[in-house]
Amino acid sequence: MSGATNHHTGGSIAEALALRHAQGRPVRVGLIGAGQMGTDIIVQTSLMSGIEVVAAADALTDNVFAARKIAGGGAREPVTTEGLEATARAIARGQLAVTRSFRDVCLVEGVDVIIDATGNPNVGAEVALATIAARKHIVMMNVEADVTIGAYLAAKAAEAGVVYTLGAGDEPTATMELINFVRGLGYPVIAAGKGKNNAFRIDATPEAYVEEATRRNMNPRMLVEFVDGSKTMVEMVAIANATGLIPDKPGMHGPDAPLDQLHKVLCPREDGGVLSRKGVVDFTVSPGVAPGVFVVAEMRHPRLRERMNDLHLGEGPYYTFFRPYHLTSLEVPLSAAAAVLFGQSHMRPLPVPSAEVGARAKRELRPGETLDAIGEYCYRGFALSRTDALAHNALPLGLAQDAVVTQPIAKGDYLTYANCLPNEHLKIVQVRRAQDELIRAAREEHAEALAP
Repeated sequence: MSGATNHHTGGSIAEALALRHAQGRPVRVGLIGAGQMGTDIIVQTSLMSGIEVVAAADALTDNVFAARKIAGGGAREPVTTEGLEATARAIARGQLAVTRSFRDVCLVEGVDVIIDATGNPNVGAEVALATIAARKHIVMMNVEADVTIGAYLAAKAAEAGVVYTLGAGDEPTATMELINFVRGLGYPVIAAGKGKNNAFRIDATPEAYVEEATRRNMNPRMLVEFVDGSKTMVEMVAIANATGLIPDKPGMHGPDAPLDQLHKVLCPREDGGVLSRKGVVDFTVSPGVAPGVFVVAEMRHPRLRERMNDLHLGEGPYYTFFRPYHLTSLEVPLSAAAAVLFGQSHMRPLPVPSAEVGARAKRELRPGETLDAIGEYCYRGFALSRTDALAHNALPLGLAQDAVVTQPIAKGDYLTYANCLPNEHLKIVQVRRAQDELIRAAREEHAEALAP
């Protein structure tokens, strides 16, 4: 059952975890996926008090055993299980239940919160729905799934009385910390985003990155998702959909703006910047900003500007607030803990998305071709405002894998519902249709409420 009730009141997350440890009632995590990110989580939780991974699913169960070996002391001893009863017994005995079935981990008694660390949008959809149906909290590291169907998942979680949250430590949630800080103080957000931490090559394909990926203990496809810009587009749209900010133009500006110039570049044109409006998501390719995230805020009151000047933070009216790091998977257990202990989401989409990640062809695509995965050979992600996405009839990035090309698509052209047919058997395609219906109903209800 979920830890949705009996939240710890007051105090910090560290205090709440220490109390759980003292009571012998740790936050019990079910992990789906034990690749690079999942391994980090098993290692990280082994060093923490009051939280532990009690069950883990991976198609290759050896991955979980390898992760447990890397973690060393502090983690539970792993044992392979099959079926709900065997999985529940292993957890109750104090072992780490290891299974090939994500459903066993999502449904089993003895797990409070699920972390999806699969990176596959369709699997993410299935994991999230199973978790919410079991009335457990869900931590989505799968940002590709979130930007495609997050509004629906967040709505369903709220109905079930559980928490849907993106994981702390990724750029979106790290940026969200700053946005909440700035908005809490009443300052308008002009721009929010990240530094892109590697070369931007829109036509990158995996075979050119095998050596680097191997050196960095990464999957080449995952590395290319970063290099070709898809990951940046996904992350910025996740921020947009959680805040109502939007990409200022398709693909965003992505200027070569160093940290000390961000507030001079990512500000309105009339003030010397590149933006046509206030309230956008964007990124910089200038060295020295990554692995950090930023918010450019507006502070017009003369007293505030006097104080900021005193603090050597500039004359304004635009100021850059900066977090110089994000710890990726290492921070994610904090989101699992916050969900169980406080019923808190670190970041979730608004009911109506403000942006979409579409896709553009990396090469010429011919009718009859079945599209590959994000970060491979056929397409790359591209951020659009919701208005632009609707105008282009853009196929959401998360629906591209296994879609069939129905009309010729030139290199650089958008993938659309007119030239691609999504695979209707995929859960994410079905859920996206349900989300579109939910949004349409919400907008009609809103329009009726405004009508005279």
